[in-house]
Amino acid sequence: MNLIQPPHLKKGDKIAIIASARKIALEELGAAISVFKNWGLDVVLGDNLFKQNNQFSGTDAERAADLQTALDDKSIKAVISARGGYGTMRIIDKIDFSGFIEQPKWVIGYSDITVLHSHIHSLGIQTLHATMPINFSKNEEAVETLMKTLFAKEFAYEFEASVFNKKGVAEAEVVGGNLSLLYALSGSVSDVDTKGKILFMEDLDEYLYHIDRMLLNLQRAGKLRHLAGLLVGGMTDMKDNAIPFGKTAEEIIIDAVKEYNFPVCFNFPAGHVDRNLALVLGKRMKLVVDESGSSLS
Repeated sequence: MNLIQPPHLKKGDKIAIIASARKIALEELGAAISVFKNWGLDVVLGDNLFKQNNQFSGTDAERAADLQTALDDKSIKAVISARGGYGTMRIIDKIDFSGFIEQPKWVIGYSDITVLHSHIHSLGIQTLHATMPINFSKNEEAVETLMKTLFAKEFAYEFEASVFNKKGVAEAEVVGGNLSLLYALSGSVSDVDTKGKILFMEDLDEYLYHIDRMLLNLQRAGKLRHLAGLLVGGMTDMKDNAIPFGKTAEEIIIDAVKEYNFPVCFNFPAGHVDRNLALVLGKRMKLVVDESGSSLS
């Protein structure tokens, strides 16, 4: 099944900024709002965007209301989450996607937004794993790839080789996102289907034994055996116990897939890294991994 690609944007279109997870302040969005306006977009802010409820951007009901409104408003052509954190899983089952299915639009973000990516893929629609407004000032290339993707400007990625890579070529849909969220969604209605696909994963600030446990879960659930390929982004700021686990995150990952024959690619610049390049999830792409480096096109 080919997933539906939402329409690309053009000048004059509206983009909504909502916060499905952690709280945000207006001053943290200034750079992103300016960028969107420079692209010729009309920026719509969620009614509850600057609410606060402990660590969350408003109550579950308020965050859900903003997301629902943005999905249902036919004049809004893209929805971007201001930031990640934690909280999207608390509201996903409150959302009615029927209007969104009739008129798909780009849903954009990473980290906690993996919940939305995974759920929307089960509906047959592509999404965009990309930098979020709170990070816009960190890396110009990350923002540029977001723009190019939204406005249908063709480009491809080439990136450095890794000693952990497994050579090969795969052409398949790319799915995935944050490993911790893929693990947390396992067995739910938002679970990701990985069979025959290129699985992308990244994570931040996790204990190495947690990474091992999550990879074992994916392995035991059959989510690694039938992959077309594995694409690994940033495994950033990993933690260890006083008694070391004994493997790096990369070694844990390669050990989990050592018995399989698909290509495995590390160093993809996406995830909790400043150079967080845009990646359309649900789109068929070609991954080439060889000694000199890797490419995704």
